[in-house]
Amino acid sequence: MKIEHAAAIASSGSSAGSTALRRLRLVVIGNGMAGMRTVEELLKLAPDLYDITVFGAEPYGNYNRILLSPVLAGEKSVEDIILNTRDWYAENGIELHAGDPVVGIDRARRIVRSEKGVEARYDRLLIATGSKPFIIPVPGHELPGVIAFRDIQDVETMLAAARDHRNAVIIGGGLLGLEAANGLQRQGMSVTVVHVSDALMDRQLDRSAATLLQRSLEAKGMRFELAANTTEIVGPDRVRAVRFADGREIPADLVVMTAGVRPNVALAKASGLHCDRAIVVDDTLQTYDPRVYAVGECVQHRSATFGLVAPIWDQARVAGAHLAGAGHRRYVQRATATKLKVTGVDLYSAGEFIGGPGTEDLVLRDPRRGIYKRLVLENGRVIGAVLYGDVKDGGWYFDLIQNRTDISKLRSQLLFGKTLCEAQPA
Repeated sequence: MKIEHAAAIASSGSSAGSTALRRLRLVVIGNGMAGMRTVEELLKLAPDLYDITVFGAEPYGNYNRILLSPVLAGEKSVEDIILNTRDWYAENGIELHAGDPVVGIDRARRIVRSEKGVEARYDRLLIATGSKPFIIPVPGHELPGVIAFRDIQDVETMLAAARDHRNAVIIGGGLLGLEAANGLQRQGMSVTVVHVSDALMDRQLDRSAATLLQRSLEAKGMRFELAANTTEIVGPDRVRAVRFADGREIPADLVVMTAGVRPNVALAKASGLHCDRAIVVDDTLQTYDPRVYAVGECVQHRSATFGLVAPIWDQARVAGAHLAGAGHRRYVQRATATKLKVTGVDLYSAGEFIGGPGTEDLVLRDPRRGIYKRLVLENGRVIGAVLYGDVKDGGWYFDLIQNRTDISKLRSQLLFGKTLCEAQPA
């Protein structure tokens, strides 16, 4: 069924035959980065097409969740990370229900209902419910002092714990876990990172870079328990220790779970929308219900789910265009690069950086300067890169990966970067 995006024509009731344009109603479930970026894209293209209503679970305007770590570290305030103030919503005629999550969608009647009993009708619905942290269901996971690292409230809980307690345990040695560890260490806590793998950030770094990172963080006083399986969080009234499968315990006044996230699809499932691991969407970010779109960490497109900003911004552009009636755009998955800064260490990874049969590695190690570079080649092309300590050429390597550039003539200079390679005669 094709639904037209032109404004509906409704009788004004003032005289026979007179008509007035009725603006369509757009309801957005989720006041986070993905949903509001889509609304911004829509407003650029069709600022007068919709009356917009937004529901958000948190009692704030839209904020940059990526910058929660600097707030925890004391480098930024909550006000610094707000993207859209309440004035922005008012200026754009958007009705915001902050701190009032949607609890039900009636797709037959095209109505959503919030926790506080607010009902809103829609002509189009945009679901941007994001993801929720995975809390490892070990005994004791519900004790006071066990939290996730996902929102402003979590940061405030960690800051309060840092004022009154000593020992923090972070479960999860990925980027988020290391950022939480850094922030709590900056707040004066003694921090141990527990990771089920035997290498930090194993999804972003190869083993050599992970080892360099671990040594750098250990030199700053951080402790690690790698290849460690947490079996219990010990209480009884508040967390006091973490127990491992081998029976050892380490003290813990605060446990922060950063062991991954899961797409938040309960509401969509309950409404009968087609979901697999996440809400299934097509190339226009439309669900199986043509009136309902979805973007961000809650969606599944061609079997993939998403957690990085770049693909979610691409989704927002496509969904915003289709909601505006400029339906020529299609979402195409692209290779993504990860540029990170963990406690002062610059990291960059892109493409197939692990390698495999038929690939070869170019490696540069400079321990004195704390630099490591590894490029993975296949058939005369770069297919992956890991950079540690010196990431200035990361974007150039990424372009080589994206464009499948033949680097055969540059091979001997490739590790030394763009400037030297471009200086070589053709």
